[in-house]
Amino acid sequence: MKEIAGNLDATGMKMAIVVSRFNSFFTEQLVKGAADCFVRHGGKDGDLTLVRVPGANEIPQVAQKLAASGKVDAVVALGAVIQGATPHADLINGTVARALSKIALDTQVPVLNGIVCAQNLEQAIERAGTKQGNKGWDAVMSAIETVAVLKAI
Repeated sequence: MKEIAGNLDATGMKMAIVVSRFNSFFTEQLVKGAADCFVRHGGKDGDLTLVRVPGANEIPQVAQKLAASGKVDAVVALGAVIQGATPHADLINGTVARALSKIALDTQVPVLNGIVCAQNLEQAIERAGTKQGNKGWDAVMSAIETVAVLKAI
């Protein structure tokens, strides 16, 4: 059996992060985790581009433009959508997740969804750098590995 696996080496990789300004208390922690992961795995700070958008709903359009540009090996989407009294959060989360998946398939550029989808503030805090780790770090780690796997195929 032949096995293909990606290593976790971001050397020479160019990556873009698209982050929502909404819920910045959480998203700024996600950005810190994402950037730390990229650099700790051999990426250069100058090869990481950070793009800010108003909210999670605006992330896919910007991710599409970045992925189609030919200038990045991967795009990571970061945001924090917290459930309120209405089903609005579920609508946003589902729509954005489907759009990001479609962008990745259409462009053949990995587009990783690092958007925290939380039922309450406590869950969001846990996923932005405390008990549950940092989902920004996790998304970049997955992006690095996915880029490596695609190159190995």
